[in-house]
Amino acid sequence: MSQQNLRVMVTGGSGFIGSAVCRHLAGQNDVAILNYDKLTYAASPASLAMLRGKADYQFVQGDVADFEAVSRTIKAFRPNVVMHLAAESHVDRSITGPGDFVQTNIVGTYVMLQAALAHWRTLEGGEKDAFRFHHISTDEVFGSLGADGLFSETTPYDPRSPYSASKASSDHLARAWRHTYGLPVVVSNCSNNYGPYHFPEKLIPLVTLNALEGKPLPVYGKGDNVRDWLHVEDHARALHLIATKGVPGESYNVGGRNERTNLQVVETVCDILDELRPIAGQSRRDLITFVTDRPGHDARYAIDATKLETELGWRARETFDTGLRKTIQWYLDNEAWWAPLRERYDGQRLGLNK
Repeated sequence: MSQQNLRVMVTGGSGFIGSAVCRHLAGQNDVAILNYDKLTYAASPASLAMLRGKADYQFVQGDVADFEAVSRTIKAFRPNVVMHLAAESHVDRSITGPGDFVQTNIVGTYVMLQAALAHWRTLEGGEKDAFRFHHISTDEVFGSLGADGLFSETTPYDPRSPYSASKASSDHLARAWRHTYGLPVVVSNCSNNYGPYHFPEKLIPLVTLNALEGKPLPVYGKGDNVRDWLHVEDHARALHLIATKGVPGESYNVGGRNERTNLQVVETVCDILDELRPIAGQSRRDLITFVTDRPGHDARYAIDATKLETELGWRARETFDTGLRKTIQWYLDNEAWWAPLRERYDGQRLGLNK
């Protein structure tokens, strides 16, 4: 597919990854963007303040589970790419409130697929051939790894939480709409993202802001759970590439090849903050507090991104060390963005109720 004259509908475009995708697309030539977002608690319109008023960007507030609203939006915008990122995504919240995850991640994906299919069927010739529905998902659908090995595109699904089960369900729906109806679907599964504009309930922004404020830094269990970290701007570049160059019916794993234990992540955040914003005679590592582990906490995730690297030519630009330093500096420089979010959510523990 040509990357010129793209009309991209991004669901969840005011969220963390979605806003990174919108900012990335806005930096390309001849790309029109429609951000379709419900504006739930984790969304922040301020993450896209730089795009307001631009001729090639528009925002529609709506629910992906609302078929009439989705269909109306698609009919008016006539996208040639749909990038479906809208999702409830916090594992802890899925433990205490799984219903929202079923509604948004499963029902919402069904609605998006049905509306996209109806639109695709109205297209003809080259327009129909060029259309793509890109379903964006997570490595958590694969379950938990042992000490060795990596998730590949052929790893069997083994979701362990309500969140990962809902995303696995949505992945299966997307593939079914490809095989049953012929809808040109591509799927991607990513490792843990980090970077600017991240709602402060996830590990890195939560620890960064707690450490700045001298609050305890909660580490689940022994802190030995391992995650593969991917800078969100590297991910946005990958998603653009997959949406425009990916082969319908194929899946692509996106990972940064940056495995760290949770404790290593927290300690590194502390060390960078002690360097950039020191407190005389104090180490922020002293704020680390080990807390009760998450129910069913997966031990290790790690992505093999070889297919994406070799077939589509993507490479991560950030190492964990370079990306984390840039991320922390961004939070130091952008209190005006995160301070209102801390008023809505100040870091209280979630997900303890089974």
